[in-house]
Amino acid sequence: SEMCIRDRSKLMDVTPLVSKDRQLIESYGDGSFKISGVVYSSPVVVFPELCIPLSNFDVAESKICFFKAVFQTTYMPSILLFGAGKNPYLLTEIERDFVRQQNCVLDVMNTGAACRTFNVLCAEDRRVAAALIPVA
Repeated sequence: SEMCIRDRSKLMDVTPLVSKDRQLIESYGDGSFKISGVVYSSPVVVFPELCIPLSNFDVAESKICFFKAVFQTTYMPSILLFGAGKNPYLLTEIERDFVRQQNCVLDVMNTGAACRTFNVLCAEDRRVAAALIPVA
């Protein structure tokens, strides 16, 4: 009806505004991620300006190897989101301390929440990185 068409102009677009040079996590699932048009089927570390696939990473091993990949770049995040698969689990004190020593706040959550949170923080120009484990 005419009423619906007129009201359509009042709809709010909630897609985060992300500049073209910024990474945007478009989707996740089926063991992969689609990030700024590129599909990755391994764990990844995503920064606002680049994405690093970690195909040799074994999740069962220490997470410190995963976190070290974050801090081996010149980009130093103040927030690290750890997308720990479907069910977030507790990290060891050693793993938490490693991130703390980098002057970075670590936030552990499921991978879906980490993807959504990364996009929002990236759109807000926050110094964020996300270490993401794929989910089936």
